[in-house]
Amino acid sequence: MSKRFAVILAAGKGTRMKSDLYKVLHPVCGKAMVQHVVDQLKGCEVEKTIAVIGHGAELVKDRLGNDAEYVLQEEQLGTGHAVMQAESLLAGEKGTTVVLCGDTPLLTQDTINELLEYHETQGAKVTVLTAKAEDPTGYGRVLRDENEAVKRIVEHKDANTEERSVKEINTGTYCFDNEALFEALTHVNNDNVQGEYYLPDVIEILQKQGELIAAYQTPHFEETMGVNDRVALSEAEQFMQKRINKEHMKAGVGMIDPTSTYIQAGVEIGKDTLLYPGVVLEAGTVIGDQCVIGPHTEVKNSRIGNKTTVKQSVVHDSEVGSGVAIGPFAHIRPQSDISDDVRIGNFVEIKKTKMGQGSKASHLSYLGDAEIGDEVNVGCGSITVNYDGKNKHLTKIEDGAFIGCNSNLIAPVTVGEGAYVAAGSTITDDVPGEALAIARQRQTNKENYVKKDK
Repeated sequence: MSKRFAVILAAGKGTRMKSDLYKVLHPVCGKAMVQHVVDQLKGCEVEKTIAVIGHGAELVKDRLGNDAEYVLQEEQLGTGHAVMQAESLLAGEKGTTVVLCGDTPLLTQDTINELLEYHETQGAKVTVLTAKAEDPTGYGRVLRDENEAVKRIVEHKDANTEERSVKEINTGTYCFDNEALFEALTHVNNDNVQGEYYLPDVIEILQKQGELIAAYQTPHFEETMGVNDRVALSEAEQFMQKRINKEHMKAGVGMIDPTSTYIQAGVEIGKDTLLYPGVVLEAGTVIGDQCVIGPHTEVKNSRIGNKTTVKQSVVHDSEVGSGVAIGPFAHIRPQSDISDDVRIGNFVEIKKTKMGQGSKASHLSYLGDAEIGDEVNVGCGSITVNYDGKNKHLTKIEDGAFIGCNSNLIAPVTVGEGAYVAAGSTITDDVPGEALAIARQRQTNKENYVKKDK
Protein backbone atom coordinates (compact mmCIF):
# COMPACT_ATOMS: atom_id res chain seq x y z
CA MET A 1 0.00 0.00 0.00
CA SER A 2 1.29 3.48 -0.89
CA LYS A 3 1.69 6.23 1.65
CA ARG A 4 -1.47 8.09 2.58
CA PHE A 5 -1.83 11.76 3.49
CA ALA A 6 -4.84 13.91 4.39
CA VAL A 7 -5.59 17.59 3.89
CA ILE A 8 -8.55 19.04 5.78
CA LEU A 9 -9.96 22.36 4.57
CA ALA A 10 -10.76 24.31 7.73
CA ALA A 11 -10.02 27.95 6.91
CA GLY A 12 -13.49 29.40 6.26
CA LYS A 13 -15.24 31.66 8.71
CA GLY A 14 -18.73 30.41 7.82
CA THR A 15 -20.65 33.68 7.55
CA ARG A 16 -23.93 31.85 6.90
CA MET A 17 -23.74 30.36 10.39
CA LYS A 18 -24.38 33.89 11.75
CA SER A 19 -22.07 33.13 14.66
CA ASP A 20 -18.95 34.40 16.40
CA LEU A 21 -17.77 30.78 16.52
CA TYR A 22 -15.85 29.69 13.43
CA LYS A 23 -17.75 27.20 11.33
CA VAL A 24 -15.66 24.06 11.75
CA LEU A 25 -15.70 24.48 15.54
CA HIS A 26 -19.47 24.25 15.79
CA PRO A 27 -20.29 21.06 17.69
CA VAL A 28 -22.28 18.10 16.41
CA CYS A 29 -23.29 15.83 19.30
CA GLY A 30 -20.79 17.56 21.56
CA LYS A 31 -17.74 17.41 19.29
CA ALA A 32 -16.45 20.09 16.89
CA MET A 33 -17.15 19.25 13.25
CA VAL A 34 -13.48 19.32 12.31
CA GLN A 35 -12.65 17.01 15.24
CA HIS A 36 -15.14 14.47 13.87
CA VAL A 37 -13.27 14.52 10.55
CA VAL A 38 -9.86 14.14 12.18
CA ASP A 39 -11.06 11.30 14.43
CA GLN A 40 -12.43 9.33 11.47
CA LEU A 41 -9.10 9.64 9.69
CA LYS A 42 -7.29 7.95 12.59
CA GLY A 43 -8.42 4.54 11.34
CA CYS A 44 -7.35 5.14 7.74
CA GLU A 45 -3.59 4.59 8.08
CA VAL A 46 -2.83 8.22 7.20
CA GLU A 47 0.79 9.25 7.81
CA LYS A 48 0.20 13.00 7.86
CA THR A 49 -2.99 14.93 8.59
CA ILE A 50 -2.72 18.58 7.59
CA ALA A 51 -5.34 21.14 8.54
CA VAL A 52 -5.54 24.25 6.37
CA ILE A 53 -6.57 26.99 8.78
CA GLY A 54 -7.44 30.66 8.40
CA HIS A 55 -10.24 32.26 10.37
CA GLY A 56 -9.99 31.27 14.01
CA ALA A 57 -6.64 29.60 13.34
CA GLU A 58 -5.49 29.53 16.97
CA LEU A 59 -8.84 28.22 18.19
CA VAL A 60 -8.76 25.40 15.65
CA LYS A 61 -5.19 24.53 16.69
CA ASP A 62 -6.22 24.56 20.34
CA ARG A 63 -9.07 22.18 19.58
CA LEU A 64 -7.13 19.70 17.44
CA GLY A 65 -3.81 19.92 19.25
CA ASN A 66 -1.31 17.31 18.08
CA ASP A 67 -3.90 15.47 15.98
CA ALA A 68 -2.84 17.49 12.93
CA GLU A 69 -0.12 19.61 11.36
CA TYR A 70 -1.12 23.12 10.27
CA VAL A 71 -0.72 25.47 7.33
CA LEU A 72 -2.23 28.95 7.13
CA GLN A 73 -4.43 30.24 4.32
CA GLU A 74 -4.31 33.97 4.99
CA GLU A 75 -6.75 34.84 2.18
CA GLN A 76 -9.65 32.54 1.36
CA LEU A 77 -9.29 32.31 -2.41
CA GLY A 78 -10.95 28.96 -3.01
CA THR A 79 -10.44 25.27 -2.36
CA GLY A 80 -7.59 24.94 -4.84
CA HIS A 81 -5.75 27.82 -3.23
CA ALA A 82 -6.31 26.20 0.18
CA VAL A 83 -4.69 22.92 -0.87
CA MET A 84 -1.76 24.83 -2.37
CA GLN A 85 -0.86 25.94 1.16
CA ALA A 86 -0.05 22.31 2.07
CA GLU A 87 2.61 22.02 -0.61
CA SER A 88 5.40 22.86 1.84
CA LEU A 89 4.55 19.72 3.86
CA LEU A 90 3.71 17.37 0.98
CA ALA A 91 5.84 18.45 -1.98
CA GLY A 92 7.71 15.53 -3.52
CA GLU A 93 5.91 12.89 -1.46
CA LYS A 94 4.85 9.79 -3.35
CA GLY A 95 1.46 8.40 -2.41
CA THR A 96 -2.23 9.26 -2.09
CA THR A 97 -3.63 12.47 -0.64
CA VAL A 98 -7.25 12.56 0.46
CA VAL A 99 -8.76 16.04 0.66
CA LEU A 100 -11.75 16.56 2.95
CA CYS A 101 -13.77 19.51 4.17
CA GLY A 102 -13.75 20.33 7.87
CA ASP A 103 -17.52 20.86 7.82
CA THR A 104 -18.43 17.25 6.91
CA PRO A 105 -18.80 15.70 10.38
CA LEU A 106 -20.91 12.73 9.24
CA LEU A 107 -18.29 11.21 6.96
CA THR A 108 -17.25 7.84 8.39
CA GLN A 109 -13.96 6.00 8.54
CA ASP A 110 -15.50 3.20 6.46
CA THR A 111 -16.44 5.53 3.61
CA ILE A 112 -13.04 7.24 3.62
CA ASN A 113 -11.30 3.87 3.54
CA GLU A 114 -13.56 2.65 0.72
CA LEU A 115 -12.69 5.76 -1.29
CA LEU A 116 -8.95 5.32 -0.69
CA GLU A 117 -9.02 1.64 -1.58
CA TYR A 118 -11.06 2.25 -4.73
CA HIS A 119 -8.65 4.99 -5.81
CA GLU A 120 -5.60 2.80 -5.24
CA THR A 121 -7.17 -0.22 -6.95
CA GLN A 122 -8.14 1.81 -10.03
CA GLY A 123 -4.71 3.36 -10.35
CA ALA A 124 -6.36 6.74 -10.94
CA LYS A 125 -4.72 10.12 -10.61
CA VAL A 126 -7.94 11.50 -9.11
CA THR A 127 -10.94 9.80 -7.55
CA VAL A 128 -13.98 11.87 -6.63
CA LEU A 129 -16.36 10.85 -3.86
CA THR A 130 -19.84 11.35 -5.31
CA ALA A 131 -23.41 10.76 -4.22
CA LYS A 132 -26.92 11.04 -5.65
CA ALA A 133 -28.94 13.96 -4.25
CA GLU A 134 -32.67 14.36 -4.76
CA ASP A 135 -32.18 18.10 -4.45
CA PRO A 136 -28.67 18.90 -5.69
CA THR A 137 -29.07 22.68 -5.38
CA GLY A 138 -25.83 24.30 -4.30
CA TYR A 139 -23.64 21.28 -5.02
CA GLY A 140 -21.09 20.90 -7.80
CA ARG A 141 -22.34 18.49 -10.50
CA VAL A 142 -20.37 15.49 -11.71
CA LEU A 143 -20.50 15.36 -15.51
CA ARG A 144 -19.72 12.05 -17.18
CA ASP A 145 -19.03 11.13 -20.79
CA GLU A 146 -20.78 8.47 -22.88
CA ASN A 147 -18.62 5.81 -21.23
CA GLU A 148 -19.62 6.98 -17.73
CA ALA A 149 -16.11 8.25 -17.09
CA VAL A 150 -15.82 11.55 -15.22
CA LYS A 151 -15.49 14.35 -17.71
CA ARG A 152 -15.46 17.33 -15.38
CA ILE A 153 -17.10 18.88 -12.33
CA VAL A 154 -18.95 22.15 -12.60
CA GLU A 155 -19.88 24.33 -9.64
CA HIS A 156 -23.57 25.12 -9.22
CA LYS A 157 -22.96 28.84 -9.78
CA ASP A 158 -21.24 28.14 -13.07
CA ALA A 159 -23.55 25.37 -14.32
CA ASN A 160 -26.05 25.87 -17.14
CA THR A 161 -29.64 24.63 -17.00
CA GLU A 162 -28.86 21.19 -18.41
CA GLU A 163 -25.91 20.71 -16.05
CA ARG A 164 -28.00 21.72 -13.04
CA SER A 165 -30.45 18.90 -13.83
CA VAL A 166 -27.73 16.33 -13.01
CA LYS A 167 -28.29 14.71 -9.60
CA GLU A 168 -24.88 13.17 -9.08
CA ILE A 169 -23.04 15.64 -6.92
CA ASN A 170 -19.47 16.29 -5.93
CA THR A 171 -19.20 15.78 -2.17
CA GLY A 172 -16.02 17.85 -1.93
CA THR A 173 -13.94 14.85 -0.92
CA TYR A 174 -11.20 13.61 -3.27
CA CYS A 175 -8.25 11.26 -3.54
CA PHE A 176 -5.27 12.43 -5.59
CA ASP A 177 -1.94 11.10 -6.63
CA ASN A 178 0.04 13.50 -4.45
CA GLU A 179 2.66 14.50 -7.02
CA ALA A 180 0.08 14.92 -9.78
CA LEU A 181 -2.06 17.07 -7.48
CA PHE A 182 0.53 19.72 -6.77
CA GLU A 183 1.81 19.78 -10.35
CA ALA A 184 -1.75 20.33 -11.67
CA LEU A 185 -2.46 23.05 -9.08
CA THR A 186 0.15 25.25 -10.76
CA HIS A 187 -2.14 25.36 -13.82
CA VAL A 188 -5.39 26.25 -12.00
CA ASN A 189 -6.69 29.77 -12.65
CA ASN A 190 -9.50 31.87 -11.17
CA ASP A 191 -11.44 32.54 -14.38
CA ASN A 192 -14.91 31.92 -12.92
CA VAL A 193 -17.87 33.74 -11.38
CA GLN A 194 -16.32 33.82 -7.89
CA GLY A 195 -12.79 34.67 -9.00
CA GLU A 196 -11.48 31.73 -6.95
CA TYR A 197 -9.12 28.82 -7.53
CA TYR A 198 -11.30 25.70 -7.55
CA LEU A 199 -9.82 22.35 -6.59
CA PRO A 200 -12.16 20.46 -9.01
CA ASP A 201 -10.37 22.22 -11.90
CA VAL A 202 -7.47 19.84 -11.25
CA ILE A 203 -9.69 17.06 -12.63
CA GLU A 204 -10.12 18.73 -16.01
CA ILE A 205 -6.40 19.55 -16.17
CA LEU A 206 -5.37 15.96 -15.51
CA GLN A 207 -7.98 14.62 -17.89
CA LYS A 208 -6.58 16.74 -20.71
CA GLN A 209 -3.20 15.21 -19.92
CA GLY A 210 -4.75 11.80 -20.54
CA GLU A 211 -4.77 10.71 -16.92
CA LEU A 212 -7.39 8.35 -15.46
CA ILE A 213 -10.15 10.09 -13.51
CA ALA A 214 -12.33 7.86 -11.32
CA ALA A 215 -15.43 8.38 -9.20
CA TYR A 216 -16.58 6.38 -6.20
CA GLN A 217 -20.28 6.84 -5.49
CA THR A 218 -21.24 6.27 -1.88
CA PRO A 219 -24.78 5.06 -1.19
CA HIS A 220 -24.80 7.12 2.02
CA PHE A 221 -25.66 10.62 0.84
CA GLU A 222 -26.29 11.85 4.38
CA GLU A 223 -22.64 11.21 5.27
CA THR A 224 -21.50 13.71 2.68
CA MET A 225 -23.53 16.61 4.05
CA GLY A 226 -21.58 19.85 4.29
CA VAL A 227 -22.72 22.16 7.06
CA ASN A 228 -22.98 25.79 5.96
CA ASP A 229 -25.78 27.17 8.12
CA ARG A 230 -27.80 26.47 11.26
CA VAL A 231 -30.40 24.46 9.38
CA ALA A 232 -27.78 22.05 8.05
CA LEU A 233 -26.15 21.94 11.49
CA SER A 234 -29.40 20.75 13.05
CA GLU A 235 -29.84 18.15 10.31
CA ALA A 236 -26.31 16.87 10.89
CA GLU A 237 -27.04 16.69 14.61
CA GLN A 238 -30.10 14.53 13.95
CA PHE A 239 -28.22 12.15 11.65
CA MET A 240 -25.32 11.84 14.07
CA GLN A 241 -27.64 11.29 17.04
CA LYS A 242 -29.50 8.54 15.22
CA ARG A 243 -26.18 6.87 14.41
CA ILE A 244 -24.90 7.13 18.00
CA ASN A 245 -28.12 5.81 19.52
CA LYS A 246 -28.26 2.92 17.09
CA GLU A 247 -24.72 1.85 17.99
CA HIS A 248 -25.52 1.92 21.71
CA MET A 249 -28.69 -0.12 21.23
CA LYS A 250 -26.80 -2.67 19.12
CA ALA A 251 -24.36 -2.94 22.04
CA GLY A 252 -27.13 -3.78 24.52
CA VAL A 253 -28.37 -0.41 25.81
CA GLY A 254 -32.13 -0.01 26.18
CA MET A 255 -33.91 3.16 25.04
CA ILE A 256 -37.62 3.64 25.47
CA ASP A 257 -37.70 6.43 22.87
CA PRO A 258 -34.44 6.90 20.92
CA THR A 259 -35.81 10.01 19.19
CA SER A 260 -35.93 11.86 22.52
CA THR A 261 -32.68 10.50 23.95
CA TYR A 262 -29.62 12.73 23.45
CA ILE A 263 -26.17 11.15 23.73
CA GLN A 264 -23.02 13.01 22.74
CA ALA A 265 -20.08 11.46 20.93
CA GLY A 266 -17.71 9.43 23.09
CA VAL A 267 -20.18 8.50 25.84
CA GLU A 268 -19.80 4.92 27.11
CA ILE A 269 -22.81 2.91 28.38
CA GLY A 270 -22.88 -0.64 29.72
CA LYS A 271 -25.25 -3.37 28.62
CA ASP A 272 -28.76 -3.67 30.05
CA THR A 273 -28.77 -0.03 31.10
CA LEU A 274 -32.13 1.57 30.37
CA LEU A 275 -32.51 5.17 29.23
CA TYR A 276 -35.85 6.93 29.57
CA PRO A 277 -37.10 9.75 27.30
CA GLY A 278 -35.48 13.14 27.75
CA VAL A 279 -32.14 11.79 28.97
CA VAL A 280 -29.10 13.93 28.09
CA LEU A 281 -25.67 12.29 28.35
CA GLU A 282 -22.81 14.66 27.57
CA ALA A 283 -19.19 14.12 26.63
CA GLY A 284 -16.93 12.36 29.12
CA THR A 285 -19.73 10.29 30.64
CA VAL A 286 -19.28 6.60 31.42
CA ILE A 287 -22.25 4.57 32.72
CA GLY A 288 -22.00 0.97 33.91
CA ASP A 289 -24.21 -2.07 33.41
CA GLN A 290 -27.84 -2.46 34.48
CA CYS A 291 -28.39 1.19 35.39
CA VAL A 292 -31.67 3.07 35.07
CA ILE A 293 -31.36 6.67 33.90
CA GLY A 294 -34.77 8.20 34.43
CA PRO A 295 -36.68 10.82 32.45
CA HIS A 296 -35.05 14.21 31.87
CA THR A 297 -31.83 13.34 33.65
CA GLU A 298 -28.65 15.19 32.62
CA VAL A 299 -25.24 13.60 33.12
CA LYS A 300 -22.07 15.41 32.07
CA ASN A 301 -18.45 14.24 32.28
CA SER A 302 -19.23 11.79 35.08
CA ARG A 303 -18.71 8.12 35.85
CA ILE A 304 -21.59 6.02 37.16
CA GLY A 305 -21.14 2.45 38.40
CA ASN A 306 -23.33 -0.60 37.90
CA LYS A 307 -26.96 -1.00 38.97
CA THR A 308 -27.37 2.68 39.83
CA THR A 309 -30.62 4.58 39.36
CA VAL A 310 -30.76 8.31 38.57
CA LYS A 311 -34.21 9.87 38.26
CA GLN A 312 -34.94 13.38 36.96
CA SER A 313 -31.62 14.68 38.27
CA VAL A 314 -28.41 16.44 37.22
CA VAL A 315 -24.91 14.96 37.66
CA HIS A 316 -21.87 16.98 36.55
CA ASP A 317 -18.14 16.22 36.71
CA SER A 318 -18.50 13.66 39.47
CA GLU A 319 -17.98 9.99 40.41
CA VAL A 320 -20.99 7.87 41.35
CA GLY A 321 -20.60 4.29 42.58
CA SER A 322 -22.65 1.14 42.11
CA GLY A 323 -26.04 0.46 43.64
CA VAL A 324 -26.65 4.17 44.20
CA ALA A 325 -30.10 5.78 44.08
CA ILE A 326 -30.26 9.45 43.09
CA GLY A 327 -33.34 11.62 42.80
CA PRO A 328 -35.83 12.59 41.79
CA PHE A 329 -34.76 16.22 41.46
CA ALA A 330 -31.29 15.93 42.97
CA HIS A 331 -28.27 17.96 41.88
CA ILE A 332 -24.79 16.42 42.01
CA ARG A 333 -22.40 19.29 41.36
CA PRO A 334 -18.75 19.05 40.27
CA GLN A 335 -16.06 17.21 42.23
CA SER A 336 -18.46 15.04 44.17
CA ASP A 337 -17.60 11.41 44.92
CA ILE A 338 -20.56 9.20 45.74
CA SER A 339 -19.63 5.75 47.03
CA ASP A 340 -21.57 2.50 46.56
CA ASP A 341 -25.08 2.03 47.96
CA VAL A 342 -25.62 5.70 48.76
CA ARG A 343 -29.12 7.20 48.73
CA ILE A 344 -29.54 10.80 47.61
CA GLY A 345 -33.20 11.75 47.55
CA ASN A 346 -35.38 14.52 46.23
CA PHE A 347 -34.17 18.12 46.30
CA VAL A 348 -30.74 17.27 47.70
CA GLU A 349 -27.74 19.22 46.43
CA ILE A 350 -24.24 17.77 46.68
CA LYS A 351 -21.17 19.86 45.86
CA LYS A 352 -17.47 18.90 46.15
CA THR A 353 -18.42 16.27 48.69
CA LYS A 354 -17.41 12.69 49.30
CA MET A 355 -20.16 10.43 50.59
CA GLY A 356 -19.08 7.10 52.06
CA GLN A 357 -20.66 3.71 51.41
CA GLY A 358 -24.25 3.26 52.52
CA SER A 359 -24.75 6.86 53.61
CA LYS A 360 -27.93 8.70 52.80
CA ALA A 361 -29.38 12.16 52.48
CA SER A 362 -32.96 11.41 51.62
CA HIS A 363 -34.45 14.85 51.08
CA LEU A 364 -34.12 18.63 51.12
CA SER A 365 -30.47 19.00 52.13
CA TYR A 366 -27.35 20.87 50.97
CA LEU A 367 -24.00 19.16 51.45
CA GLY A 368 -21.09 21.21 50.15
CA ASP A 369 -17.33 20.91 50.80
CA ALA A 370 -17.83 17.90 53.04
CA GLU A 371 -16.31 14.53 53.83
CA ILE A 372 -19.03 12.12 54.90
CA GLY A 373 -18.13 8.68 56.16
CA ASP A 374 -19.87 5.32 55.78
CA GLU A 375 -23.41 4.61 56.98
CA VAL A 376 -24.13 8.25 57.85
CA ASN A 377 -27.72 9.51 57.97
CA VAL A 378 -28.29 13.14 57.04
CA GLY A 379 -31.77 14.25 58.07
CA CYS A 380 -34.20 16.35 56.09
CA GLY A 381 -33.30 20.03 55.76
CA SER A 382 -29.71 19.67 57.01
CA ILE A 383 -27.01 21.99 55.71
CA THR A 384 -23.23 22.12 55.77
CA VAL A 385 -22.67 25.84 56.13
CA ASN A 386 -19.47 26.02 54.12
CA TYR A 387 -19.10 29.67 53.08
CA ASP A 388 -18.23 32.59 55.35
CA GLY A 389 -18.50 35.23 52.63
CA LYS A 390 -14.86 34.90 51.62
CA ASN A 391 -13.72 31.29 51.90
CA LYS A 392 -15.11 27.77 51.75
CA HIS A 393 -14.58 25.49 54.76
CA LEU A 394 -14.68 21.73 55.25
CA THR A 395 -17.24 19.74 57.22
CA LYS A 396 -16.33 16.21 58.35
CA ILE A 397 -18.98 13.68 59.38
CA GLU A 398 -17.43 10.41 60.46
CA ASP A 399 -18.74 6.86 60.06
CA GLY A 400 -22.11 6.01 61.54
CA ALA A 401 -23.02 9.55 62.62
CA PHE A 402 -26.67 10.65 62.65
CA ILE A 403 -27.56 14.22 61.70
CA GLY A 404 -31.06 15.15 62.79
CA CYS A 405 -33.48 17.16 60.67
CA ASN A 406 -32.96 20.90 60.17
CA SER A 407 -29.40 20.88 61.47
CA ASN A 408 -26.83 23.50 60.47
CA LEU A 409 -23.20 22.39 60.61
CA ILE A 410 -21.07 25.56 60.65
CA ALA A 411 -17.77 24.70 58.96
CA PRO A 412 -15.02 24.06 59.74
CA VAL A 413 -16.44 21.42 62.05
CA THR A 414 -16.20 17.67 62.68
CA VAL A 415 -18.94 15.32 63.85
CA GLY A 416 -17.25 12.27 65.34
CA GLU A 417 -17.85 8.60 64.66
CA GLY A 418 -21.24 7.39 65.83
CA ALA A 419 -22.24 10.82 67.18
CA TYR A 420 -25.77 12.21 67.13
CA VAL A 421 -26.81 15.76 66.32
CA ALA A 422 -30.26 16.59 67.64
CA ALA A 423 -32.83 17.93 65.22
CA GLY A 424 -32.90 21.70 64.86
CA SER A 425 -29.34 22.19 66.13
CA THR A 426 -26.79 24.69 64.88
CA ILE A 427 -23.39 23.10 65.46
CA THR A 428 -20.40 25.42 65.73
CA ASP A 429 -17.97 23.17 67.67
CA ASP A 430 -16.66 19.69 67.03
CA VAL A 431 -18.83 16.85 68.30
CA PRO A 432 -16.91 13.93 69.91
CA GLY A 433 -17.57 10.38 68.80
CA GLU A 434 -20.62 8.69 70.40
CA ALA A 435 -21.77 12.06 71.82
CA LEU A 436 -25.18 13.72 71.47
CA ALA A 437 -24.97 17.39 70.45
CA ILE A 438 -27.93 19.64 71.20
CA ALA A 439 -27.55 23.25 70.16
CA ARG A 440 -30.93 24.93 70.45
CA GLN A 441 -32.72 27.13 72.95
CA ARG A 442 -35.10 25.48 75.41
CA GLN A 443 -38.75 25.80 74.42
CA THR A 444 -40.67 28.57 76.15
CA ASN A 445 -44.48 28.81 75.97
CA LYS A 446 -46.05 32.27 76.47
CA GLU A 447 -49.49 31.66 77.96
CA ASN A 448 -52.33 33.70 76.46
CA TYR A 449 -49.90 35.43 74.08
CA VAL A 450 -52.23 35.39 71.07
CA LYS A 451 -55.21 36.70 73.04
CA LYS A 452 -53.18 39.61 74.44
CA ASP A 453 -51.74 40.45 71.04
CA LYS A 454 -55.22 40.72 69.50
